[in-house]
Order: sequence, then C-alpha cells, then structure tokens
Amino acid sequence: MKRAVLLGILLVSVPAVGQNPLDSIKEKAGGVVAKEGKKAASKAVIDKVNAKLLAEGRKNQCSFKVDSDELAPGCDAKAKRLASTLIDAKKTLSGSGVTGWKFVVYGHTDSTGDAQHNKELSQKRAAAIARELSARGVPKDDIEAVGMGADKPLVKPDDTEAKRAKNRRYEIQVRI
Repeated sequence: MKRAVLLGILLVSVPAVGQNPLDSIKEKAGGVVAKEGKKAASKAVIDKVNAKLLAEGRKNQCSFKVDSDELAPGCDAKAKRLASTLIDAKKTLSGSGVTGWKFVVYGHTDSTGDAQHNKELSQKRAAAIARELSARGVPKDDIEAVGMGADKPLVKPDDTEAKRAKNRRYEIQVRI
C-alpha cells in the first residue's frame, strides 16, 4: 500500500513524456511576473492620482476660522473643484482596475498651542472637508478623515504667521 501511494506521488510529480520539466516553473514565474507588473501599473496610477490630488488640494485650499473647524467664507467654489477632482480620480482608479482604496483627508495644524488640542482640531478640520466633499457628490464611504496635528509641517520652522498659515492645511491622498 505504501509503495502504491509513493508511486502515485512520483507519477504526479514527474512531467509527462516530452514535456520540459522547466515549463511548469516558467508558467508559475510568468504568473508572478504578471502579478508584479500589475502591482507596478497600479502603483503608477496611484502615484499619478496622488500628485494630481496634492496639486489640486493646494490650489483649492479652504481656510478655517481661527481655532475652529468652521470654514471661512469663500470655500464653496474650491470645494466643488476639489470634489470634481476626486470624482475624476475615482474614475481613473476604477478604470485602471485599482481596488481597495480610500481618499484620505489629512488635516494639519501649525506648531503653536497644545499638541493634543492640535491633533483634535486637525481631525475636526479633516472631517469638515470630508463632509464638504461628500455633500458635493463624493461617496461618503470613499473618504476617511485623519488628524495629523503639527506632526508633518510643510514649512519648518513655522516661526512667522505666513509660515504657520502654510502649515494649517489639509491634503488628500489615495491609500490602498
């Protein structure tokens, strides 16, 4: 009985007569190469979309009232343009076969004030932008809000009002 099982295993493992034993390895390797190629293509699409989102976000930055998550007047047109950019990005991602992604709105503050307060404020501001985008047609389930506080400043040191103003921002990126 043991010999029959062993013989059966050997027969399954040995390639058929005339078949190159490396063919099955090549087939498996081809699948891995194809998978890696798809990952690289997806990464290229995501990188392109993220560059576009970063540029559009900087052009269409909405301001907030001081120490508040309430948007300052004049944000409506900017939010509409930003939402349109996200809707186009979603089409690009879907059309390229990229799945399992989210638009992440990262809120940032300047370095003044208490770190914990800044973290909470940046979260509230990111959530406010996410609500604005959702109200303009971006599906709510496609957006996530994350507060960064003053952890990732755009300008260092932020020792002038102009520099602090640049650090009080939000950025939108695609995350897999």
